[in-house]
Amino acid sequence: MRQPLDRTLLIFTYALITIGFLIFSSASLGLLAREGAKFSSVAINQVVFGIIGGTIALLLASIVHYRWWRQYAFYFFVFSLLLTLAVFVPGIGFSHGGATRWIALGSFTFQPAELLKVAFVVYVATWLSGMKAQITHFLSGTMPFVGLVVLVGIPLLFQPDTDTYLIMVAAAIAMFITAGGRVRDVLIMILSGVILIAVLAFSRPYIMERIQTFLNPSLDPQGSGYQIKQSLIAVGSGGIAGRGFGQSIQKFEYLPEPIGDSIFAVFAEEFGFIGSLVLIMIFSGFSMRGYRIATHAPDLFGMLLVVGLITLVSAQVFLNIAAMLAIAPLSGLPLPFISHGGTALFVTLGSIGIVLSVSRYQKKI
Repeated sequence: MRQPLDRTLLIFTYALITIGFLIFSSASLGLLAREGAKFSSVAINQVVFGIIGGTIALLLASIVHYRWWRQYAFYFFVFSLLLTLAVFVPGIGFSHGGATRWIALGSFTFQPAELLKVAFVVYVATWLSGMKAQITHFLSGTMPFVGLVVLVGIPLLFQPDTDTYLIMVAAAIAMFITAGGRVRDVLIMILSGVILIAVLAFSRPYIMERIQTFLNPSLDPQGSGYQIKQSLIAVGSGGIAGRGFGQSIQKFEYLPEPIGDSIFAVFAEEFGFIGSLVLIMIFSGFSMRGYRIATHAPDLFGMLLVVGLITLVSAQVFLNIAAMLAIAPLSGLPLPFISHGGTALFVTLGSIGIVLSVSRYQKKI
């Protein structure tokens, strides 16, 4: 029987969007002090495409029955994978900062990996729910699952976009465990992941640099350690109650990407320990409510779908904030709902709409 969508999750979502818009507006002031920065284009993209467009996507996705996605999961996944591969096509792909992750259509650019994340979760949920009987078998269950995870990693690691891939792997493993995968197989996959990270660290200097900076932030304070140093200064400057809204100093010339992956540091400087704690509690409430919807889902597909989509957001939140506090290596991942990125916000809100669709049919306990 169809029920009203989960209002609690919706409240958490739009509380995060409201906070995100306020701190994004404040952090964007730092762009005015930087040569070549265009505040208007950034703001328009965030508001029109991200918030307004994302809200429309959320509403439409919440209306469509979540099982509809199961019918078209394979086509959605293949389309997103091909779109991600299109970044390597000359004249279509757009490179920035040594990475080829964007597609440029005139003045409009977007990152297809954002769409691939959701398509991957939808397809894995479809596959796992159909392979329930074989999931505990290594050859017929675990190995094909690993092959699927490896397949999606190829274009992302070549971009390179290691961070996004790690988020997708985390979501996939969470779904695998939920579907009944064996602990032994999960441990083997985690060990394989650690080995892969080690190989990447030795073959790609920037990954090794991040790890070394994490272990010793003072190693190169004007180079690889500069961002974390400035982030910690911003967080520490906030004290208990913060400098006040709009009063961040670090966003001017000091913090790299103040509207991107460093935006939590700006928030912490302006709202202090208390504000940061409140923000983390809202994110935690969002995650817990999402997983609660998963436990009450009417079928395995719905449960896996919600677990995957909520894990995508939760893992990214954790890695972003942990990196800004120097308790995890810098990832370059934006903070969901808050950092600049119209495409990311649009897709994230659309995925929350799918979760809300599942909530309409959840079992009452």
